[in-house]
Amino acid sequence: MDVRSGYPFWTVKNGLLAGFPSLQQDRRCEIAVIGAGVTGALVATELAAHGHEVLLLDEGAAAWGSTAASTALIQYEIDTHLTDLARLHGEAAALLAYRACAAAVRRLGDIARRCRDVGWRRCDSVYYAGRPGHAKRLAEEFALRKRHGFDVEWLDAARLRERYGFAAAAAIVNRPAAALDPYRLTCRLLQRLHRDGSEIYERSAIEAIEVGRRDVQLRTRDGCLVRAARVVIAAGYASQRWLPERVARNRSSYAFVSEPIATAALGPLRDTLLWESSRPYLYLRSTRDGRVIVGGEDDALDLPARRDRRVARKACRLLARAQALLPQLPLQPAFCWGGTFAETNDGLPYFGPHPHYGPRVLFALAYGGNGITFSVLGAELLRALVERRAHPLRTLFGFGREH
Repeated sequence: MDVRSGYPFWTVKNGLLAGFPSLQQDRRCEIAVIGAGVTGALVATELAAHGHEVLLLDEGAAAWGSTAASTALIQYEIDTHLTDLARLHGEAAALLAYRACAAAVRRLGDIARRCRDVGWRRCDSVYYAGRPGHAKRLAEEFALRKRHGFDVEWLDAARLRERYGFAAAAAIVNRPAAALDPYRLTCRLLQRLHRDGSEIYERSAIEAIEVGRRDVQLRTRDGCLVRAARVVIAAGYASQRWLPERVARNRSSYAFVSEPIATAALGPLRDTLLWESSRPYLYLRSTRDGRVIVGGEDDALDLPARRDRRVARKACRLLARAQALLPQLPLQPAFCWGGTFAETNDGLPYFGPHPHYGPRVLFALAYGGNGITFSVLGAELLRALVERRAHPLRTLFGFGREH
């Protein structure tokens, strides 16, 4: 599946950090993970760290799909407001999701620090009113988060301009939040898994999945057979090919990264994630080497060739919007790209079994704007399912939820 266009910064910056062979013979394992992107790597790491035998397969190169195109804004905030999620699923369930995501950001920090050198930086997430009329909704959202103990701060227009240097009606400052290099993190996790004995195979596309009474059989395009007690499908947006119905809408998002900017000129953007309340939203973050990533301009396009042709034009629009917001930033685009992402109706991911396959096949669909945060949660949830333990998010993140 062609999930990205252009030149994602992480692959240009890092080059090929990890390489693995293709599957050449039949294998047996306890758990086969389909997908060696950031979700698959986090799930496999969680399982292997607790004594489970894991084998990973990817149809392309490891970490080279959507992971390489991710702009990696690490937040607890879900694309669906807490107030809206409460109306959909009830306040208790909405709070459960938001609190779990906040804990997942901290857990991801622990993972990143053990990997080292993956660009991890704690940040503030500044969610500002994209239009003056959005301030009221932001105030309602702030009040609910504040009432339930989230680390939030309200900024009116004057304080926002004073602290961050741009004009908007209001903003919520949220913590915890962070930024990292998603490609480097994934490669480091895969390298550690391989060093500790897990088998990893690239260019090994799965053509068929057959669920038996005692195991699941995976047949590759080249005719190899993998027998596993359980399978986790963590193939990103390509995972939907294995489902009997659509559970998300594939869309395209676009981004560019600037040439390096002097530290003084970056100002508070050194340790701040900016994103707006408009949909689709504009967002900005800096990198460890002083560049600025600008993203957004999402559209409903899911045709790779047409997405390719739009990358340069979308980058120009992003540049114009970023300069209008922060005219003091000397932005000079260096690389631009586009990629596929998916949206669910309620902004929540799907982790767990689907009735079509039964309990031996588990899905890891970390769809949404904070997919990496979801992946940390999903890894823990899937391990609980494998070990036949209860997990508080099983129903809310399962295929049976109403939305």
